[in-house]
Amino acid sequence: MDYIYGAKIEADPEGGFLVTFPDVPEAITCGETIAEARASGAEALGLALRGVATMGQPLPKPQATGKGLVPIAVAPDTALKLAVVEAFAQSGISKRELARRLNKAETEARRILAPDHPTKLPLLQATLALLGKEIVVSVRDAA
Repeated sequence: MDYIYGAKIEADPEGGFLVTFPDVPEAITCGETIAEARASGAEALGLALRGVATMGQPLPKPQATGKGLVPIAVAPDTALKLAVVEAFAQSGISKRELARRLNKAETEARRILAPDHPTKLPLLQATLALLGKEIVVSVRDAA
């Protein structure tokens, strides 16, 4: 579950740079500089993917690659939250069962699965482990 998508960054005729994502057409933003455009792109991408997840739709798979596209990742906390939502959807268990397995109230399980509700790392990690997933951290040079 990698949440890195190809972005097209183009000079805007009115100034700055426009950022679009072929795989996530809802994510459109801009920035005055390339660095601002990349940062805004990551934020817009996360917001769009959380919106898709909130609507109960499957997340688009990153497929766009190639010349003219720049890889942009969502923020780590967003990636973990999206991973929990996707793993839960694939698990086939109910929210009540998830809560029981986590030894939490069902309302807490709903919050864990709510894309825009902040959840602390240990609880995200425990939930992913319960759903058969593990978190692997990778650090790379910034583009």
